[in-house]
Amino acid sequence: MTAPAAPEDIRRVVGDVLGVDPSALGPDASPETVPGWDSVQHLSLIIALEQEFSVRFAPEEIEEAVSLPAIVELVHRKQRR
Repeated sequence: MTAPAAPEDIRRVVGDVLGVDPSALGPDASPETVPGWDSVQHLSLIIALEQEFSVRFAPEEIEEAVSLPAIVELVHRKQRR
């Protein structure tokens, strides 16, 4: 089993996809607080996370990924399986 992804690495992927400085993504980062985090970018983000961390998300999990903390938890949960 590989080590869980570091939150900083997840933040970097989120920032890269959304075109935001990763250091500007705080615990409240969500579609409501990050300009450009719309439904299309959300799907791009999910694909990037799947590729970067070798995980696959079910449709209901994609709907859960509505904030940076939720994404970190989701990636870690998938990596533990």
